[in-house]
Amino acid sequence: MSVPILGIDVYGTLIDTQAIGAELERHLPGRGAAFAAAWRQKQLEYTFRRAAMEQYRDFDVCTAAALDFVTAAFGAKLGAAEKSALLERYRRLPAFPDVLPALDGLREAGARLLAFSNGVPQSVHDVLASAGIRDLFEDIVSVDEVKSFKPDPVVYLHYVRRACGACDECWLVSANAFDVIGAVAAGMRAVWVQRDPAIPFDPWELQPTAVIPDLSRLLAAVQAPQG
Repeated sequence: MSVPILGIDVYGTLIDTQAIGAELERHLPGRGAAFAAAWRQKQLEYTFRRAAMEQYRDFDVCTAAALDFVTAAFGAKLGAAEKSALLERYRRLPAFPDVLPALDGLREAGARLLAFSNGVPQSVHDVLASAGIRDLFEDIVSVDEVKSFKPDPVVYLHYVRRACGACDECWLVSANAFDVIGAVAAGMRAVWVQRDPAIPFDPWELQPTAVIPDLSRLLAAVQAPQG
C-alpha cells in the first residue's frame, strides 16, 4: 500500500475559528458566536473575490478587512487596540479535540502530513505551534506562494508540484466544501470532514472521495479501496 500524502487544510479543519467567539463575548455579550461566524464568512468572501478579480492581498489582510466590516455591521465599539488584540488572538486559536490524536495516529501509520492553507506561512506556523501540532507536519504549503486563493486551480496544482508530483497521488483533507470541490476539480482525491452533521455537501457534480465526521476516521478513509 502506498504512503498517503495528505494536504490538510488549517482554518476550520484543524483549527477551530469559532473559538474566538468566547473572546468576542467580552465585547459583544450574547453575540460573540454570531460575530465570529460572520467574521469567518466575510473573510472567505474576500478571498474568493480577490482570487476572481486577480487582486491578491494576503490572508492576514483579508482577515483584518473582514473584522473591520463585521465590526461596522454589528455596530460594535472596537477600537484599534481591541481589533489588534483580536487579530493576535486569531494566531493562537485552538485545534479541534480530535486533531492531535488523529495526527499522531497518521504519523505512526507512515502518512506524510502537510498543512495546506490560505494563510501566510508565518501565521500558519504560529497558529499550528500555538495549538501544539506544528511539529507533526513536514511542511507548510501556502497559497501565498502563488498569490491566489482556494479554490483557484493554480493553488491545487502548486500544492501537487510541491508535495506529490501527480494529482492522483495527492489527497486534500478539508472541512470546507468549496476547498474539496476545488481539489477534486483539479484532479486530486479529497476527504470532506463534515464537522457539522446538519450542513450538507454542496449539490454539485463534483463530490468528495470520502466523507468523515472527524479526523479520527481519516486513516481508514484514505486506506479504503478507491473505485
